[in-house]
Amino acid sequence: MIKTILFICSANKQRSKTAEDYFSSKYVDFNFISAGTNIKMCEREGTNPLTINLLEQSDLIFVMENSHKKDVKNFINGEFKKDIIVLNIPDLYKYYQQELIEILEDKITSYLK
Repeated sequence: MIKTILFICSANKQRSKTAEDYFSSKYVDFNFISAGTNIKMCEREGTNPLTINLLEQSDLIFVMENSHKKDVKNFINGEFKKDIIVLNIPDLYKYYQQELIEILEDKITSYLK
């Protein structure tokens, strides 16, 4: 059974952080976490950078764009057995923006049943 869900974007500031916070408040039976692929930007912004540990503890992994999927594969040298689901959500939204939440709901909810 899926328990830990990881959301990944570039800086872990807008999209993936919104997903983590929104779904954490709505689905208490799951553990939602998030991270950014741009380590330097995450350090500068004080957000969560992607780590091997986060990837290993996750049962389900969502990335916002194809570039993030490539970043994850590069990060772990391509040797990764878990599926990575691309949501195709461009970096156009602010943290907790209503349109972003609606898109996330539409794309994620079926995985949480």
